[in-house]
Amino acid sequence: MKHDLAAVAQNFDMRADFISAEPYGSGHINDTYAATYSQAGTKVRYIHQRINHLIFKEPLLLMENIERVTSHIKNRLIANGMDDINRRTLTLVPTLNGKSCYIDPDGNYWRTYLFVENAKTYDEITSTNQAFQAAKAFGEFQKQLADLPGPRLHDTIPGFHNTRQRFDNLTKAIEADSHNRAASVKADIEFAMQREAMVDILLDLQAKGEIPEIITHSDTKLNNVMLDDKTSKGICVIDLDTVMPGLSLYDFGDMARTAMRPTAEDEVDLSKVVAQLDMFKALAEGYLSSAGDMLTQAEKDHLAFSTQLITFEIGLRFLTDHLEGDTYFKTHRDGHNLDRARVQFKMVESLESIDDDMNTIVAELN
Repeated sequence: MKHDLAAVAQNFDMRADFISAEPYGSGHINDTYAATYSQAGTKVRYIHQRINHLIFKEPLLLMENIERVTSHIKNRLIANGMDDINRRTLTLVPTLNGKSCYIDPDGNYWRTYLFVENAKTYDEITSTNQAFQAAKAFGEFQKQLADLPGPRLHDTIPGFHNTRQRFDNLTKAIEADSHNRAASVKADIEFAMQREAMVDILLDLQAKGEIPEIITHSDTKLNNVMLDDKTSKGICVIDLDTVMPGLSLYDFGDMARTAMRPTAEDEVDLSKVVAQLDMFKALAEGYLSSAGDMLTQAEKDHLAFSTQLITFEIGLRFLTDHLEGDTYFKTHRDGHNLDRARVQFKMVESLESIDDDMNTIVAELN
C-alpha cells in the first residue's frame, strides 16, 4: 500500500482497534482502502480515502458539500420513517477533534466512512434489473436533494460537465501537442471536430431557462450505486466528491454511457462496442419512476440525446488527457487513455444509430 493506514486511522474517532487494511474498489482518482477493526471483540470495517487534492483543488470545500448532503439525506430518511439508514447514505466518521477530514504531515487529506455491508457495486452491469435499480437510486438521490437549504453547493471541479469547455480543452491540447501525440490520433481528432455542434445544445437550453440547475451527483457511473445483496435494489449512492450544481441530464447521460456499453471502458476490440437498447429502456424506466415528476418537458425530450452528449464528453476528456501526457486519469499501460477515448467515440456512433428508437422509448414512458 502507498500509505500507513494504521497511522491514519489513529486520527479518527473509530473507538475500535485497527487490524488491517487493503486497497478497495476501482476508482480512477482517489486512493481507497477497506480497513478491518476489532470493536469490543467484533470485527467491523470502515472505508478510508485519501482525497486526490491535485484533482479536487479545495478538499475542505468538497468535504463541506459532503457533510451537508449526507446530513440532509439522513434527515430525510429519518423523517420518512426509513429503516437501515446507515446503509442508505454514506456516514462520515469524524476525526478526534470533530472535523470531517484529517490532514496528514505530508499534506494529504483523509476521510473515513462507515462501511456499507451486505451490498456491493458492479463495474460492469450484467442485467437490465441492475440498470433499472441504479437509475432509480440516482433519480431518488436528485429528489432527496431538491430541497437542500442554501447556500449553493461549492463547485468541486469547476466546469466539470461544461461540454463546451471540455471541447475547447481538447482544442487547446491539440494545438499545444505537448507530448507529440496529435499526429498519431488524427482520426480521433477528426471524429471529435465533426461533432462540435452538439456540445452547446444543453447549455443553450439552460441559458433559455428550459432546463434548470439542480444538485446532481455528476459522476453517475453505475458502480457508484451499491446494490443490496439480497434484494438487488439500489441501497446507497456513493462517491460524492462531485456532488454539486448541474443538470439532471448530465447524470442520466453518464448512467447511460456505462450501462449501455457491453464492454470494459478500455476494450481494445471496438467491434464489441455496441450500444444496448434494452439497457436504455431499463435506465429510462428506473430514472423516470423516481425523478420523472421533477423533470421539465425539455429534460424529458433530451434524455436520449444526453446519452450521446455525455459519452462524447468523456471521450473528449480521455483524448485530451492522452494528448497532455496522462495527467488526470490513472493509467495502467501505454495508450490507455487513447483506448478509453476510442471506446467512447465508438459508443457515440452506435448511440447515434439508435437515436430514434431511444426517443420512442422515452415517449412511450411519458
